[in-house]
Amino acid sequence: MTMSEIRIVNESRRHFLQAGIGLTLAIYLPLGRAASSAAKPGKAGSAAAMSETFEPNVFVRIGEDNLVTVIVKHLEMGQGTYTGLPTLVAEELDADWSQIKVEGAPADAKLYNNLFWGPMQGTGGSTAIANSFEQMRKAGASARAMLVAAAAAEWQVPADSIQVKKGVVSHAASNRKASFGELAVKAATQEVPAQVKLKNPKDFVYIGKNVSRKDSKAKINGTAQFTQDVRLPGMLTAVVAHAPRFGARLKSFDGARAKSVKGVVDVVAIPTGVAVLARDFWSAKKGRDLLSVAWDESQAFKLGTDEIFSQYRILARTPGAVAHRTGDAEKSIGRAAKRLEASFEFPYLAHAAMEPLDCVVKLDRDSCEVWNGDQSQTADQNAIAKATGLKPEQVKINTLYAGGSFGRRANPDSDYVLEAVHIAKAIGGKAPVKMVWTREDDMRAGWYRPLFYHTLRAGLDADGNLVGWQHRLVGQSIVTGTPFEGAMLKDGVDATSVEGAANLPYAIPNMLVDLHSPRLPVPVQWWRSVGSTHTAFSTEVFIDEVAHAAGKDPYHFRRDLLKDHPHHRGVLELAAQKSGWDKALPHRDGVRRGRGIALHESFNTYIAEVAEVTVQPDGSFSVDRVVCAVDCGMAINPSIIRAQMEGGIGFGLSAALYGAITLKEGRVEQSNFNDYPLLRIHEMPQVEVHIVPSVANPTGVGEPGVPPIAPAVANALFAATGKRLRKLPFDTSELKII
Repeated sequence: MTMSEIRIVNESRRHFLQAGIGLTLAIYLPLGRAASSAAKPGKAGSAAAMSETFEPNVFVRIGEDNLVTVIVKHLEMGQGTYTGLPTLVAEELDADWSQIKVEGAPADAKLYNNLFWGPMQGTGGSTAIANSFEQMRKAGASARAMLVAAAAAEWQVPADSIQVKKGVVSHAASNRKASFGELAVKAATQEVPAQVKLKNPKDFVYIGKNVSRKDSKAKINGTAQFTQDVRLPGMLTAVVAHAPRFGARLKSFDGARAKSVKGVVDVVAIPTGVAVLARDFWSAKKGRDLLSVAWDESQAFKLGTDEIFSQYRILARTPGAVAHRTGDAEKSIGRAAKRLEASFEFPYLAHAAMEPLDCVVKLDRDSCEVWNGDQSQTADQNAIAKATGLKPEQVKINTLYAGGSFGRRANPDSDYVLEAVHIAKAIGGKAPVKMVWTREDDMRAGWYRPLFYHTLRAGLDADGNLVGWQHRLVGQSIVTGTPFEGAMLKDGVDATSVEGAANLPYAIPNMLVDLHSPRLPVPVQWWRSVGSTHTAFSTEVFIDEVAHAAGKDPYHFRRDLLKDHPHHRGVLELAAQKSGWDKALPHRDGVRRGRGIALHESFNTYIAEVAEVTVQPDGSFSVDRVVCAVDCGMAINPSIIRAQMEGGIGFGLSAALYGAITLKEGRVEQSNFNDYPLLRIHEMPQVEVHIVPSVANPTGVGEPGVPPIAPAVANALFAATGKRLRKLPFDTSELKII
């Protein structure tokens, strides 16, 4: 080692939404100095002595070069973890932002677990900042305390007379000062603080401010390391021919023509298909195009989207597993003065991240090393170990940047990671392998947001009060058959299927929510905002319809039902106020204009969005403006929160306008962005984001911006045209003036 290090170790666990984080410090000195540093009771000793006691969970490293390296245990896939988590450390450490560097943590669940998930390392559920909030602040505060103790000992002054500001430790009375780097070695000999005092929010320097992102420069100048940037000696690039239908199996293949392509090195069978390995991507792809493959489709899935919906409609006529029951919804609706009912359809959706799936694997007899934008390190590490016969600790995962994910890289079966491992295994580990999925692979062989069908019924009394609500959902379970099944599937109800429906905040005296979870071989998994992507749409469009049936303003109707939910009501009121809800939209000749509102809670964050639309006579429309109010607890970095809200709105709007994976005789019909289009920049509305001030612990922001946008737009379209759209993506032909 060439520099001294202060390393912060966390050996505690934190259960979901519970506090209780303990910190232990392990100090590592340069090898040349370690021998002269005698270990003392209650104090950190040499590297050798400490290694006998601790398995360090490294969060902070301070070098003699005065750089502070923050080790981040969560994947940076564009959402800002490489800025938000270091902000927490820098705040309590009182470092200068310019001296902060960031490194991704290695895969080690015992040391880098997600504190909301227990002993499991991974990024998801908008938990990165929320689970690390106290942990990273205490890491910075502990390192600061040791630096101060070192300065106090050297200068022979009381520790409480020392100030730390922007990376400089100083003592005003004696006019002494030192950098972190100058104190690092002495700080390594100080007592480990048993307790640390965290700052009062009024004293924050970085938290709540728009500090610059730590990943921007590298991404702009090209030095950021993505999986595609990995180059290893002798490395081969592999692409895989997958079965055209889910459930089909490889019968036979002939790789002779593929091997005739210059650069192709090998063609091998793996559990998911046939892999072509070459010295470069294009050679591998050309080789795959020439493969002759026969598939056994005797067990393949051969239904189309229309047939699936037909089966779901039949299921929706019968009661399902109860997710929520209050009062007697059936009886109250039956006796209501006015009754309403509606059905909603949601297609399969691809994740369609900018970076298609890829993974680099180097395999030998005693180890497996992986380079990957890894979102679920523990699950992948265990799956790789099982597939290779290695122990988990023999599997090393180097977590790189990911060009988006939206949940896809946290696959419950570790599908694409294992595919890369199986290729390396099939060639006997004779060369490192970079497996690359094309966009077509990503669309047709991927895992999807489940297709869902909803039916809703509601009853109003003679005064227009909502007295009954019944909601039935039909769709595949995401968690069935995964390690999450035990915790997230209770009494036949997958919590991810009904989130946002079973926990409606509205004061409805009689409510029933039930669920059917049919099993289909189409692979499904979490997609940005998970169940809320469909439940927010059906509930918020239907509550809007109920409000109109009651003869009441949709905003005021919602507001009156939220007396017991101040957070929901707060964002609803803020969005309405900032959007000018009670003011008429300016008229434009020859077009129809409308404004719609939607409210939703997901990942403990409350969002209300108001959308303004302009509809042309032919049914085409534009979303002109979106006003978003967000209550996410303490705003660590307002700029990143706004970016995530804007990104979530664009993501959700893209799905609402275009998103659909459809099947015909079991085959996915889409292939690339030509038939699975995404929102274009000229279609992005003007977005205003208003953050509710708060000193509460932060909650998630990566996903909650997505769910409210589609219903807000649908409600705005109704306001403009008087026509309800209950199917996604929107069919604009229904909006035409006949």
